[in-house]
Amino acid sequence: MRISIFIGCIIGSLFLVACTTPIDTVLESSEHLAIQKVMDSLEHHEVQILYTQIDTTDKGLITFTDYAFQENKKHYFYPASTVKLPIALLAAEYVNKHPELHLDTPYISARDSVLHSVADDIRQIFAVSDNEAYNRLYDMLGRDYINKRLKELDLSPTRISHRLSTGKAAIPERGTIKFFPSYEGEIVALENLVDQPITKVSIRNQHKGNGYIKDGNLIQTPFDFTEKNYFPLQSQHQLMKRLFFEDQFDKDERFDISYTDKVRIQKSMYTLPRNAKYDVDTYYDSYVKFFLYGDTKDTIPDHIKICNKVGYAYGTLTETAYVVDEKEHIQFLLSATILVNDNGIFNDDTYEYDAVGIPFLAQLAREIYDLEKSRK
Repeated sequence: MRISIFIGCIIGSLFLVACTTPIDTVLESSEHLAIQKVMDSLEHHEVQILYTQIDTTDKGLITFTDYAFQENKKHYFYPASTVKLPIALLAAEYVNKHPELHLDTPYISARDSVLHSVADDIRQIFAVSDNEAYNRLYDMLGRDYINKRLKELDLSPTRISHRLSTGKAAIPERGTIKFFPSYEGEIVALENLVDQPITKVSIRNQHKGNGYIKDGNLIQTPFDFTEKNYFPLQSQHQLMKRLFFEDQFDKDERFDISYTDKVRIQKSMYTLPRNAKYDVDTYYDSYVKFFLYGDTKDTIPDHIKICNKVGYAYGTLTETAYVVDEKEHIQFLLSATILVNDNGIFNDDTYEYDAVGIPFLAQLAREIYDLEKSRK
């Protein structure tokens, strides 16, 4: 069982004990405009942050010291592409449970007529956050299995209910997936299966904003997220812990992935687009890495590994990451989400990602990094 210390404010029925965490210190003392701009209208941005310091005791045991800022799993935010992280891990589990399959086994999805592999889907998901790679794995697993497995892993109240950036994203029908483990024959892994209706979860703030755009028209009622994906920050943060520090968790809390496959996934998470053979002009180093480098197109040094998953849609930016600086011997976990939708209208593609959201996440991580450097 892991050793973990949670630092937070204690709220009692008769009193509130104030406390100051490193996150509070960073946010309140920062002189950087990217931080100050958000802090000046904090409630408007629905910021949530989780930060974990990682230490080793004299006996070699790993300890986590967890800090939270406004984290609330009952307060909804749209997770966007961060849901690709658990799907990638569950797909690796799927092939690990079938002796005739492995990450590189070719398969064909009903979504197209091209040969794919789970390994290549995972590479695309982490290198450039490819939506169709996620959609294929979603169809392979099905939302019933996905949500059942996440509940078994105690990562609830996560709900994965739909595909991304595609028509009829939430339909229950899934097409045929055919695996080709050898030249001698084929295995039909899934064929015309149907998932159950979307299960709603009891959380607050699932109707957001002043209105939304539909078919080119402004609908002046809050946007309804009650059937959208839900992946709270605590679940994201815990998942990262289990992926990189699984020995600190009980067996039933771990993903059933072989050591070799786990290492391949971790490498995919920090591999930059240029090293995954994507065009560097379109897919620069920080294309899907907001922490530390999101507000610049500078080259990320080789000694800094950002194992992460970002998501941005409907004005919400989210990132969860395990950050390692091999040169300075620094490591920490950081997860954060921020809403940047000044006009309160959803689906109008008018969001302050570049002006507010990404600079905030980049500077937040830089200040946490500096804290870690001084702490070391």
